[in-house]
Amino acid sequence: MLKSNVLNRTVVLGSLLVLSSLASGCSSFDRLAAIGEKPKLSAIDNPTTQAGYKPVSMPMPAPQPASFNPNSLWRNGSRAFFKDQRAHQIGDILTVTVNITDKANIANETQRSRANSEDNSISNFFGITKVPLTNAPIPSGKLLTTDSTSSSDGKGSVNRQEALQTNVAAVVTQLLPNGNLVVEGKQEIRVNFEIRELIVAGIVRPEDIQSDNTIDSSKIAQARIAYGGRGQITDVQQPRLGQQAFDILLPF
Repeated sequence: MLKSNVLNRTVVLGSLLVLSSLASGCSSFDRLAAIGEKPKLSAIDNPTTQAGYKPVSMPMPAPQPASFNPNSLWRNGSRAFFKDQRAHQIGDILTVTVNITDKANIANETQRSRANSEDNSISNFFGITKVPLTNAPIPSGKLLTTDSTSSSDGKGSVNRQEALQTNVAAVVTQLLPNGNLVVEGKQEIRVNFEIRELIVAGIVRPEDIQSDNTIDSSKIAQARIAYGGRGQITDVQQPRLGQQAFDILLPF
């Protein structure tokens, strides 16, 4: 009997280990294979060939043909007589100055109350002088008396402060018909066993690019800025896969 219980427990434990391995997927095997190894940096790839990449489509004005003035070297739409070192075509690189300083302090409170009272003094309704089923006389000659009250009190507050200042080089991945540039940049920094990632993407106007080929993040339209990391420290800060699954599935 003892051997049977031990065997059953071993089978149950093995089943749980197999189920947990299947639930975690390939990430568990990757983590096991990377024990004692430093996190690997991502390969430098063409952003347009990555999975999920979609070209940006924005409303464009009608194209205007270039016009030349007689007896003039200047062409309408040109930015300078000499070559401009600022990014202006696909594959060019420009520096994005990320300068985010956000602070929000919001406090809201809503209160509501209501009181209702209904008093029906009909003592004889179509010959009814007693309460149905109980055959008891109507108290005080009132056939119907109702009272209701309701109240609600809601409070909420937000106190948030964020600051991020750094620079990242971005590549022009697309040239829109109106001359605007779609840029995307990614920076990875590995310190010991932790990798910090900074991703910047959006649409910029060539006129907003400074003479030193830099642009402030506040001038990027449809800006997407992500700052995070991966590695041993980030892994410890995340709940286990089983706990995440229970948090989603359990209704309480």
